[in-house]
Amino acid sequence: MKREVVIVTAAYGNSVVKALGGQAALLSIIADAQADGVEIRRELFSEQELDALPELAENIKRHGLFSIYSVPFPLFISGGKLNPDAKKYFSEAHVLGARTIKFSLGEFEPGADLTPLRVLLDSQTVKLVVENDQSSDCGILSRINAFAFAAESLHLPLSLTFDTANWLWVGQDPSAAAERLARHVGYVHVKAAEQRDGKWHAVALDNSDGSWEPLLKMLPQDVPRGIEFPLEGDDLTAVTRYYVELLRQ
Repeated sequence: MKREVVIVTAAYGNSVVKALGGQAALLSIIADAQADGVEIRRELFSEQELDALPELAENIKRHGLFSIYSVPFPLFISGGKLNPDAKKYFSEAHVLGARTIKFSLGEFEPGADLTPLRVLLDSQTVKLVVENDQSSDCGILSRINAFAFAAESLHLPLSLTFDTANWLWVGQDPSAAAERLARHVGYVHVKAAEQRDGKWHAVALDNSDGSWEPLLKMLPQDVPRGIEFPLEGDDLTAVTRYYVELLRQ
């Protein structure tokens, strides 16, 4: 079975997305690079684009792609409560025709009542994936693992997005996280990073130390891989196709 590769629109950089006129302009590049899907980022929408989700959905379908909808909001807010706007974002994902919607975890607390989340998920056809982000309080292994365990014990229909480099931003070992969380992972954000001036920066895989490769081998091989590291160059289609083929191997 062919491994699915997804292109995260943010990989091209916010300035490029704006210069091209929005995320829809990237679809031909992504399709020509023979990727399978596109991760649409809500934070990159203008108000006009947000109002045109049905047209974007048709455009994605016309290019032969599936979509993942990424929202820049946490699933849980202060006190471990479900984000009150979560249903609205699921509705947007539905209009977009997205297969999956992605949230960061946010302020989940062990022992929190997950009944509201179950009720929400039971009413949805769009699948939920929950990501480890770069926040020092919420993107840490102990919190992500506690949530995964709680969700599994309640048989909630969701999985994790494992971002291979975000662990570095919160001072944690990606390999230790992979060992603990692999069986819960339904989507992998492939990202490499290097430290410059004491800060982490995302870099293309070929410009990295190569640690991404053994890390990917620790994770499920039958889930989509999303390219979130920088895709840059004079020929964006060729650069994208190169990494699509690399991650299919």
